[in-house]
Amino acid sequence: MGALKVIALLLLVELALSARLPPKSDVSFSQNYYVRWANDHTRALNGGTEMQLVLDKASGNNLSFFQSFSLLIKSCCMIGAGFGSRSKYLFGHVSMKIKLVPKDSAGTVTAFYMSSETDKHDEIDFEFLGNVSGQPYIVQTNVFANGVGNREQRHYLWFDPTQDFHSYSFLWNKQQIIFYVDDVPLRVHKNNEAIGIPFPKSQPMGIYSSLWNGDDWATRGGLEKINWDHAPFVAAYKGFSVDACAGGVESCSAPRGNWWEQKAFQRTDKETKSKLKWVKDNYMIYDYCTDSKRFPTTPADCGQF
Repeated sequence: MGALKVIALLLLVELALSARLPPKSDVSFSQNYYVRWANDHTRALNGGTEMQLVLDKASGNNLSFFQSFSLLIKSCCMIGAGFGSRSKYLFGHVSMKIKLVPKDSAGTVTAFYMSSETDKHDEIDFEFLGNVSGQPYIVQTNVFANGVGNREQRHYLWFDPTQDFHSYSFLWNKQQIIFYVDDVPLRVHKNNEAIGIPFPKSQPMGIYSSLWNGDDWATRGGLEKINWDHAPFVAAYKGFSVDACAGGVESCSAPRGNWWEQKAFQRTDKETKSKLKWVKDNYMIYDYCTDSKRFPTTPADCGQF
């Protein structure tokens, strides 16, 4: 057996025994994605390996027909610019490197999410909420199944996400969804169908990102508005890695030998739990599970980790 085959075999064995994510490959934007709206507010750089989305007063206040249609699809203010994947996927690992809007980004929202975009949609999302200069960035995550969400969590990031690119990713299989920041688990959402809670597993989802004006809610509940004097606001992207099953239930639900189907990735191991606790203890600032005003009765899926 050649040396390269031995190394590959050892890597597979290591992945099978641990929940360590495999290396990600960097590919060009156009290989997996296309601009969905406001093409004139996007910039392709470095031979198409980097993409920028731009929000300024023109894109923030003037909507084209397609942008208006996007408003209906997303059910919120899709203003600025956005792109999406060429395929829809059912299970796998999706990653993107993002450098967020710097300095005074109050009122802006940079979203990275997967969605089925159906009437009763499934969705998993990162939303990065802009801040006043000097304040920490907040990342909000949420999970929708059959059109029902209300599972928000908010965390401060433990670094300045505007100074360099950082990796944000979803690991999605039949048993759980893990949100990662630089391969550190931020959140785990378990499959709790056994207690009657829907789980995203039957609707293929596209991958999307957008930069838009959310100043009616994003920063301090809408108290801080966008300062258009500081425009243009720019979010940068690269590392457009997709390692997932492109297709529907018939082609993606049956076992196919994919690494994310291995037992190590179907459960939350001791190392993952330890990192989740570190994040929760030091950086979590909101959890729907502890919001008694919204939910006088604790949601049934809380504590099922």
